[in-house]
Order: sequence, then C-alpha cells, then structure tokens
Amino acid sequence: MRLIAKILIVLFISGLMAVTANAQTDSLVSYDDVEFTEITEQQPVQQDSIEASKEPETSLTQENGTTLQKNEPATNKGSLWAIFIAGFIGGFAALLMPCIFPMLPLTVSFFTKSGHTKGRAVMQAMMYGLSIILIYVLLGILITVIFGADALNSLSTNGIFNFAFFVLLVVFAFSFFGAFELSLPASLANKLDRKADRGGLLGLFFMAATLAVVSFSCTGPIIGTLLVQAATMGELLGPAIGMLGFALALAIPFTLFAMFPSLLKSLPSSGGWLNSVKITLGFLELALALKFLSNVDLAYHWNWFDREVFLALWIIIFGYLGFYLLGKLRFPGDSPAVDISLPRMVLSMVVLAFTLYMVPGLWGAPLKSISAFLPPQATQDFDLYTSSLGRTQASYSTDGKAHKYSDIFHAPLNLNVFFDYDEGMEYAKKAGKPVMLDFTGHACVNCRKMEASVWSDKDVLRLLNEELVIIQLYVDDKTALPEAEQFVSSFSGKNIRTIGNKWSDFQASKYNANSQPFYVLLNPANEEILVNPIGADYDPKSYYSFLQSAIDRYKNKK
Repeated sequence: MRLIAKILIVLFISGLMAVTANAQTDSLVSYDDVEFTEITEQQPVQQDSIEASKEPETSLTQENGTTLQKNEPATNKGSLWAIFIAGFIGGFAALLMPCIFPMLPLTVSFFTKSGHTKGRAVMQAMMYGLSIILIYVLLGILITVIFGADALNSLSTNGIFNFAFFVLLVVFAFSFFGAFELSLPASLANKLDRKADRGGLLGLFFMAATLAVVSFSCTGPIIGTLLVQAATMGELLGPAIGMLGFALALAIPFTLFAMFPSLLKSLPSSGGWLNSVKITLGFLELALALKFLSNVDLAYHWNWFDREVFLALWIIIFGYLGFYLLGKLRFPGDSPAVDISLPRMVLSMVVLAFTLYMVPGLWGAPLKSISAFLPPQATQDFDLYTSSLGRTQASYSTDGKAHKYSDIFHAPLNLNVFFDYDEGMEYAKKAGKPVMLDFTGHACVNCRKMEASVWSDKDVLRLLNEELVIIQLYVDDKTALPEAEQFVSSFSGKNIRTIGNKWSDFQASKYNANSQPFYVLLNPANEEILVNPIGADYDPKSYYSFLQSAIDRYKNKK
C-alpha cells in the first residue's frame, strides 16, 4: 500500500509535467477572440503587411497550384484529458495524506451506523461523494470566473504569474516538509460542522464541505499545484476539469467502502508512512517549482538560471529525496526508522539512479529523457557534448556584422541561426538556400525536446547546418521592441510591443497557427511554402524526410 501511495505521487507529478508540456507548447500564444483567416499572398514582415483575408478557406494555394492544408489552432482535447488524469491521480494522492486517510473509516462508519439499512447507507455515501465533487468543481469554476478566459490564456508566459507560481509551489513544498501548516480559519470549519448536523441532503453537503476545510492543510498544496497547471493551460474549462478529476478520485473510496464495509479491514493502519508520503510529495513539488522560475529567467534574459544551475538543484533535491527514503533524513512528524521496507528501498534506488543519471548533464550530456524540462543546451557554460558533434561555436555574424538579437538569443547546437525574419530572408537569397522558420518559445518544452533529440541526429544536423538557413522566432520573448517598431496589429488589434508579440502575431496572421514548435520551409525568392508546415516530430527519419523534401523541391525550381 505504501509503495502504491508513492507511485501515485510520482504519477501525479508526471501528469503535471505532461500538463505543463501541453500548456506551454500547444498554446504559448492564444487568440481566442480572433477568427483565423486565409492568407493567399506571401508578403515580407512589415507592420502594415500583417493582414488577414476576409473569407476563411480550408487550404492555402500557392502560385504554382500547390495546395497546403490550413493549420487549425491546436485542439484542447488532449490537454483537457491530461489535466483530468493529473487531477484524478492527485485525488488519490490526497486520499493518502495524514489529514484524510484516518477519516476514511470514521466517515464510512458514520454512514453504516446512521443509515439503518445498507441501501440507505449507500445512498448517503453517494450523495456525500457527489457533494465532494460539486464543491471542488465549483472551486475550479470560481478560478475561471475570477481570472477570466483571457487572463488564463496569458498565464503560461507571463513573468509575474510564473514567478508567483514558483513562490507558491515552494510554499506548498515547505508546508509538506512541516515548516508550517496551511489551514483555513477554524471558525469556518465549526460553522460548517454545525450545519452538517441538520441531516438530509443539505447536511451531507455541509459534511463534505467540512471535510474540504478540515483537510485543507494536506489537500491545499495538491489542489494549488493542480490549479496552477490548469490555469496555465489557457483553456476555459481547465480548472473545472482538473477539479472534477481530483474530486472524483477523492469521492470514489468513500462510496466504495460504504457499499462494501468489509473492505476497510484491508486498509493499512495509520502511521508514520502517511507522513512519508507527504514529505515525498514536498520534494517533488519543489522540483516542479523550478520549471516556473526557469521560464521567467529565459523570457526576461536574467541569465541567472542556466542549465547547469537547474540540473545542480534537481540533483540535490532528488538526492535528498533518495536519502530520505533510505531513512537517512528525518522531518517533523516522522516516526523513528527502525528498518527499511523492501518497497521503500526499491523506490529509493530508483530515485538515486535518476539522480546519478543527471550528473553527466553538468558537463553537457543531453539527458534526452528529461531535456524537454531543462533550460536550453545553449545556456550551458561548459558543454562537452555540442563540441563532440563536430560543431564549433557559431559566429552569429554575416559580412562582419553581428546577427540581430544574437546578444540575447542562443542558437542550439552552435548552428548559424538568425533571429530576425527580414535579416534571415535577405541572407538566404544571397546564399541561395531555402529557409526554415522555427516558431519557438522559451517556455516551449517540446521545442527543447526537438532540439535535443531530433536536431542532434547527425543526418538532420547536416541538413540544418549545410542546406538550410534557420530563422528562429521566439513568440514569448519579453524584450521590448524599439519604440519606432511598435505598432497595433491589423490582424488581432493588439498592441505589438515586444519581440514575442511581433512573431506570435506574424505566425497567427500569416500561417493560421498558434502552436509551437512550428516549422515552415520557404523559398526565399518568393516566400512560397515548399511543403506542408509541421509541429513536433520526434522521429529523426521522418523529420529528415520533411527537410529533404523541401530542399529537393527548392533545388528543382532553381
């Protein structure tokens, strides 16, 4: 049971990381109030040229008759399922917290004793479970109402909110460590408890509300983490769906044990293992918090939180967790460790093995399995891996002139990358090479995974280095544009004031897309799209074919 509890916690954090990926890649930019329309002409990037046609079409037709399918905005079904699953697993993890688990047999006993008949007890338990679901779903809806859909859409790349989320998750982690206890006013719990004594359906509802308030010190950090991830999805239903999954998992056991009271005998007794579950979750929340801090550091170019700093902190956090599971560390509330159970030893081995796996990353090892969550490889100060690919440090200059924005952006794998559309297109015309537009973002975890796992493939890297001119356009960068370059978008009607604003508006208006990564291969002579644009493709052979087909087509037209 204890092993299952800790596995649930690991799955909960993994689910939240998956939600982070969805939230920060599929919709780094959102234009919920804009209708995406067809662009039939390819124009240079100018303030007055970012226009949308009036009639929406289902495809893009090039001058040579090639038809390209319209890029629809990324669907939210996958991300909603991800947050539901994370919420569901989080609900089971919350059930194993010291504030809730001991209440399970007590609450079930109340139903079986006061219900007089088994049918009545089951009915009461079901109404109690439905009340739990209603309370938490209403909480999710309240978050949406308070912030609004537009505000939720901007959270994933907003520096203030990301930093606030980092602080919030650190506070949650410390509360799990026993530094302090998060709790709602006792008077609120007393009032709800008195109303629960009324009986009937209303009494059951207030009984569920009392559980939510009393258990807040344990469930609050889990709910808070879940709502943070749901909010940064930018989906209107995200918080409500997350709370539905959480409440469903929390409510099922109460109903199930009321229907089959004999199952209570199979539950382990309360004890120090419950606090161990709580502490383990605290370590994982602390590790997750660092991702939000990394997002802010990259978007605002603070350069405080490079890849090796991030890795060093994760190594320390998971190293401490491994030693804690071995019983070498103790926190307030822990019982003395007399011996280590086999499941706990196995879990500590897994955690410590993961810790050792990250150590070579301090010298530049790509760590492909977690590369999506790490800062870009280019932020690494001491990188033996990139040099092993045969790449020397890119000069970021053309004809002795430094590339625009090369002082704030770093190209992956030392590739010679441009960060401005006009400059890159001008160079491509002179070099006689096709262009690859890479719409990317600092908070885009799939972009980092593509660069670490696919771009590093020797065949793909050769094409990127020798056959293409790469233009990386960051859609979430917060660097202010010079005042003379700021404008109001004729496409969205929004003020374009930062580099990220400019390129996100350009991507949405010209290519009917708002997800990252997004790869567009162009003929620089007429800006014709050579092949259908694609998003993330983690198969190096498939991605190589995508690049090669565009290169072949470009050469055949010359």
